[in-house]
Amino acid sequence: MEPTETTGTAGATETTGAAALTIRPGGPADIPHFLRILDGAVEGLVARGRTKQWGTEPLSRNPKVVEAIEKYVADGSPWIAEVGGEPAGMLMLTDGPGSYIPPVDEPEQYVHYLATDHRFAGLGVGSALLTHAAAETRRRGIHLLRVDCYAGNEGALVAYYESNGFVRTETFTEKDGTWPGQILEMRL
Repeated sequence: MEPTETTGTAGATETTGAAALTIRPGGPADIPHFLRILDGAVEGLVARGRTKQWGTEPLSRNPKVVEAIEKYVADGSPWIAEVGGEPAGMLMLTDGPGSYIPPVDEPEQYVHYLATDHRFAGLGVGSALLTHAAAETRRRGIHLLRVDCYAGNEGALVAYYESNGFVRTETFTEKDGTWPGQILEMRL
């Protein structure tokens, strides 16, 4: 069952089969939840043999990732999805991309660290978070939502974003040319 937004911007309540999915603003107290969700996502990728996106080690052990999460919580709009009251997914929205992506000449919102703990895969958590991000972007009077992602693994993640209404724009490489990336956008 694909979730649909049923409440306002402070939090969204959605239905995912038997469990309620809620989306709420995150804050500093949620940093351990964000890191646990990222670790769960890595665990799921590793279990499927997809180790080139985020590696094999928990992201909570990477000081750069921890620093980035702390920065996005302080300077951006962090969102956390809960299924049955348990943190299941996350997304960070900011006013622009990371330093490795060229900025655009118009206001935008940028998605960072969209992740679902693998235990909640298939419940529509990521799609619900992207729908919420689009609604938040529109609410702010901004007409461009962008994201970048890993383009390896036969483009599976790129296809996922496309299935959620994004279109491809530019490609890039990171990590000394070994990490293929794709920038996507959604016009609102």
